[in-house]
Amino acid sequence: MKPKLRERARTPTERELADIPWLGRLSPEDRREAQEHLMVSVAEPGDRVCRVGRPSNFWFGVVSGLLKMSNDTREGATITYTGIPPGAWFGEGTLLKREAYRYNIEALRRSTVAGLPSEFFLRLLDRSIPFNRFVMNQLNERLGQFIAAREIDRHSHPDARVAGNLAALFHPVLYPGVGQVLRITQQELGYLVGLSRQRVNQALNALQHDELIRVDYGGVRVLDLDRLRRYTPGAR
Repeated sequence: MKPKLRERARTPTERELADIPWLGRLSPEDRREAQEHLMVSVAEPGDRVCRVGRPSNFWFGVVSGLLKMSNDTREGATITYTGIPPGAWFGEGTLLKREAYRYNIEALRRSTVAGLPSEFFLRLLDRSIPFNRFVMNQLNERLGQFIAAREIDRHSHPDARVAGNLAALFHPVLYPGVGQVLRITQQELGYLVGLSRQRVNQALNALQHDELIRVDYGGVRVLDLDRLRRYTPGAR
């Protein structure tokens, strides 16, 4: 039997620590102690980082790879809320409410995931103003993201749904590790959007034709993020 994700955890490397966006905002003492508490683990495709109903014991971040946030309906269908690319940290709302997870977090590809124990997360909130500001900004930006997601859900046109979901994955504050190129396959994007790989391919071709993105080998490069967010099929 494969060891659980937590059982495979190890201390992060210097390179992995450099990819954690909030560490550099801490005081030297807080940063040193945070590094002592941080652990990383490699999640294979299909591994669950969080499960509905499980206790929230860690604040998680994506060092590399791609995760998805989802839930299951009573009928057994899966609802995907969002993708979680490199640089993202998530779960702070659940930790602040001290409740169990209301969503599943699953690896879509081999991903390096970092975890900060909830006890130290809450301790940092109590004593570090820079950390407080980072978490507050996360919550504010994520609220805006989910409001935008509701708008995306109202679009019946597949091209608009792909555009909106891509724009969300290029969020510079929530996902600083993405940059201008998102490493994602058309199959993975299909999982996030709820479309077939073939239909995603058609949508990407349309967005590329409108000079909003460029499909590179193994990923997508954004050319105009503002227009991608406001994309309407057939409009230039």
